[in-house]
Amino acid sequence: MEMKSIKLITAGIALLLIAAGCMESDRSDAYGQFEAEEVLISAEVPGRILIFDVNEGDRLDEEMVIGLIDTMQLSLQKREAEAAIASVRTNINGLNAQSAVFQSQLETARKELNRIRSLQQDNAATGQQLDRAEGEVNTLQRRINAVEIEKQSVRAELDRMRIQIEQIDDQIRRAKIVNPIEGTVLQTYAKAHELASTGKPLYRIASLDEMIIRVYVSGAQLPDVRIGEEVEVLIDRNMNENESLTGTVSWIASRAEFTPRMIQTKEERVTQVYAVKVRVRNPDGHLKIGMPGEVNF
Repeated sequence: MEMKSIKLITAGIALLLIAAGCMESDRSDAYGQFEAEEVLISAEVPGRILIFDVNEGDRLDEEMVIGLIDTMQLSLQKREAEAAIASVRTNINGLNAQSAVFQSQLETARKELNRIRSLQQDNAATGQQLDRAEGEVNTLQRRINAVEIEKQSVRAELDRMRIQIEQIDDQIRRAKIVNPIEGTVLQTYAKAHELASTGKPLYRIASLDEMIIRVYVSGAQLPDVRIGEEVEVLIDRNMNENESLTGTVSWIASRAEFTPRMIQTKEERVTQVYAVKVRVRNPDGHLKIGMPGEVNF
C-alpha cells in the first residue's frame, strides 16, 4: 500500500508540474488596454455659437465645416478699419497735391535765384536780393521734405491698418469650426446658441481606424522589444477563446516608471517597467477604447 501511495503522489506531482508549465506558457508577455489618439477641438474666437452640428458617435471628414461662431462684431470692426483706410488714403492724396504745389513753387524760386545770380554778376542785383532768393528756395525744399516725412508716417499708419484688417479676416476665418482630422466624435462639450470663449472645448475626436494598446514590460523583457517589430495581439473572442491580431510596436518609453495597477501579479507590481505602444489596425471598428488586450513579442 505504501508503494502504491508513493506512486500516486509522484504521479500527482508530475501532473501538477505539467499543468503549471502549461499555465505559465499560456501567459502573454504583456497586458494592457486599447486607446486612441484623441484630439480636443476648442473654439478659436469668442462669440455666440450660431451653428454646431456635431453629435457623439458622428464620423467626420477632415476639413469638414461643422459649426460657426457669430462674426457680427468682427465684421463691424473690419468696416471701421476699411473706413479709416479710406480716410488715410484721402490724406495721402492731399499730401501729394501739397507736395506738387511746393515742387512747382520750388522750380519758380530756382529760376528766380538763377536770374538774380546772373544779374549780380552784372552788378544789377544786390546781395540782399540774392539772399532772399536763396532763402525762398531753401524754405520750399524744407517744406517738401516735411511733406515727405508726413507721407511716410501716413503710409506706416496705412500698413498698420491693413495688418489689422488681415487679423480681423483671420479671426473671421477661425470663426468657422473646421474639423481637423477624419475620425469619430467621442464627446461633445458645447451646443448651438451657447457662448464660446477662446479655448473653450467644443468636442473630442479620434481616428478609430487604428487603435493603440499600451502595455508595460520589465527591464528583462525590454531587449526583446524593438520599434517597428510586428507582434501578436490577443483580444477576447468569447469566455474561453482569444482572437489573434497583428500589431506593430510604435513607441517605447525612454524612462522606467512604477508598474501601473493593471499589472497582474504582486511580483510585477513592486518592480519598475517601461511603457510600450503597439498600433493595431481596426477597419471594422471591433476594437473599442478601454478594451483589454494582451501582447506577445
